[in-house]
Amino acid sequence: MKVTKAVIPAAGLGTRVLPATKSMPKEMLPIVDKPAIQYIVEEAVHSGITDILIITNRGKGLIEDHFDRVPELEARLTSGGPEKEKILKEIVDISHMANIYFVRQKETRGLGHAVNCARSFVGNEPFAVLYGDDVIIGEDPACAQLIRAYEEFGLGVLGVKEVTAEAITKYSSLKVDNIHDNYYKCTDMVEKPTPDKIMSLFSILGRCILTPDIFDILDSTSPGAGGEIQLTDAMGTMARSKGMVAVDFTGTRYDMGNKLGIMQASVEVALKHPEIGDAFRQYLKEVSKTL
Repeated sequence: MKVTKAVIPAAGLGTRVLPATKSMPKEMLPIVDKPAIQYIVEEAVHSGITDILIITNRGKGLIEDHFDRVPELEARLTSGGPEKEKILKEIVDISHMANIYFVRQKETRGLGHAVNCARSFVGNEPFAVLYGDDVIIGEDPACAQLIRAYEEFGLGVLGVKEVTAEAITKYSSLKVDNIHDNYYKCTDMVEKPTPDKIMSLFSILGRCILTPDIFDILDSTSPGAGGEIQLTDAMGTMARSKGMVAVDFTGTRYDMGNKLGIMQASVEVALKHPEIGDAFRQYLKEVSKTL
């Protein structure tokens, strides 16, 4: 079955980037001139996704507003003449990228609980999960790479990268064996492993394709790390029972729940931006002389 649905969990509190996220969702933090979540939605759309469910919570209405039409702004841009036509098209196109739906996670009980809120949206279909913290930028959309692996193997798929030994305890660790190229068979995983539980330095970084049986697994998954329902724990059950495929995806991943990650994304995207790239590069060269 073709993967046409995606779930974007965006209900986190953004505590790692306070005070910026006190009143603004971290998913709305800009990377130059677009909020982080727009990059994620665009990745999904460029991967063939047509229907997207964004999981939010109280105080994240800005996300819904961003993907809605704004008649007053559009009218102002329309009257601005030919020079405003390009930005008008960009603004209008945001609301037409995909069929975008929203549901609120009433309690902050972890990523697994958030994904379980998508049960009625998903139905009996495979679906992509694109973590709201992770922006991945590359020529070949990361989500599309995972979808191709699902089409080849018919199993749940994990988007993975190798991380440092120091960082692995903050993420997840996977037991993997190479299938071919950048494809691996995953048969076990652990969330936030202690040093003695590290299986490899491969960790899930922001993307996966899941089959609908994940929901029954989530129903029976006990709270794990942090006292939350961990999606990794449920996927671990799936990996141990039928196996999953891990794809070492191409592209650069930016952690938008991390202050350094936000700055890295802003700088690297700005350097390639068609409007400001050259001027920004010259600015950085001048700044670097003072370091």
